[in-house]
Amino acid sequence: MLNIGTVAVIGSGTMGAGIAEVAASHGHQVLVYDIAAEAISRAIDGIRQRLTSRVARGKLSADASEQILARLLPVTDIQALAAADLIIEAASERLEVKKALFAKLAAICPPQTLLTSNTSSISVTAIAADIHHPERVAGLHFFNPAPVMKLVEVVSGLATSPEVADALCELAMNWGKQPVRCQSTPGFIVNRVARPFYSEAWRALEEQVATPEVIDAALREGGGFPMGPLELTDLIGQDVNFAVTCSVFNAFWQERRFLPSLVQQELVLAGRMGKKSGKGVYDWQGDKPEVGWSETVSKRFSPIHVERISDGVTEIDDVLLIETQGETAQSLALRHQRPVVVVDRMEREVAVIAVASSNPDAATQKAICYLQQQGKRVVQIADYPGLLVWRTLAMIANEALDALQKGVASEKDIDTAMRLGVNYPNGPIAWGERLGWQRLLTLLENLQRHYGEERYRPCSLLRQRALLESSYES
Repeated sequence: MLNIGTVAVIGSGTMGAGIAEVAASHGHQVLVYDIAAEAISRAIDGIRQRLTSRVARGKLSADASEQILARLLPVTDIQALAAADLIIEAASERLEVKKALFAKLAAICPPQTLLTSNTSSISVTAIAADIHHPERVAGLHFFNPAPVMKLVEVVSGLATSPEVADALCELAMNWGKQPVRCQSTPGFIVNRVARPFYSEAWRALEEQVATPEVIDAALREGGGFPMGPLELTDLIGQDVNFAVTCSVFNAFWQERRFLPSLVQQELVLAGRMGKKSGKGVYDWQGDKPEVGWSETVSKRFSPIHVERISDGVTEIDDVLLIETQGETAQSLALRHQRPVVVVDRMEREVAVIAVASSNPDAATQKAICYLQQQGKRVVQIADYPGLLVWRTLAMIANEALDALQKGVASEKDIDTAMRLGVNYPNGPIAWGERLGWQRLLTLLENLQRHYGEERYRPCSLLRQRALLESSYES
């Protein structure tokens, strides 16, 4: 299994070329297959340019660059792939195309040839269903750009041999990658657990809670994510991101928590694909709009008396400043019979707030003044339950626990995948542990009551962990 000499890569697009570069850089002869010879030429030219850049920066010797290029062999006859020990398919993301291709490969190649797909969400079990020796079929999902990104998802279908998965994990490590193992399920680890990061942002935009730049700033600067969700979809490509969401949604039998966004669909229909087309959520040919931070409040609003009543609740004169637990500011104001300002998670210097419509303006200004005195930049959004950061974190952690409970992957591999695959500042399960399972459970239950939707249903493992957390504390 581990004696992998020749590697074949099917498809010479961005991912195929990147994977071919990785394999050739680690000493393998690489058969680069495409039905169009000019596509292979473009791919190899792109690899040559990247290697030349590395040589110019002193990251690679000229001799090593030439050796890597010499290992890349263009192939337009699929029969030639019979010489490969490992085949990595990085072609069309359509099941019927993959099934036909793998059936042809199984007929051409000897039984010991490992057949893998770089698919990001299509069932490995389905790909392998109709071929001889399905135990040698697996997913080998790289992340873009493949030469740079460390993560590789090694995906086992129903028939995949454990020895095949072991061999692929060892190969990925030999290539300087970090493999994570998972079962074939819609979206695997990363594209499943990451869905709420995008979907909660689209929902906020649909409900006109805040402008795109505020939503992105909240998640980026208040949540610690490297990019905001809307700007990230522009970078990925709205068509690509929307297609993955639709694929996961349909594969889960229209599970509501994966519901695609009509706003995103409109962008795709309009051809506004993001950075690659010049326009998406943002106009990439102009300046990105700036966040409308609250002006510095006059000192006459400085609070007279500040008292921390409990964890997450501060009294500022007659105003309650409450860290969100999934209820609107107005519902809290009615319950407490006093002005309420709800604030989102504040890990950094940003404070996103929502205020009760019944608040006197002076009461809201006192809360803003207090937050500014704590060194926060404040931005106000509509009265939205769970605000932006807390509800997103709760949904991501809930999805990660659901994947864990259903045996998709181990806790360690789920956290590793999300840190390395999409650069989250923390793994979602470790993050949930730190944030508090009971807190996340309460927030989701409040959101479920508010919307009356299954979308915010807490998974049973979240309830179990919240219960254990409560018993430890008591």
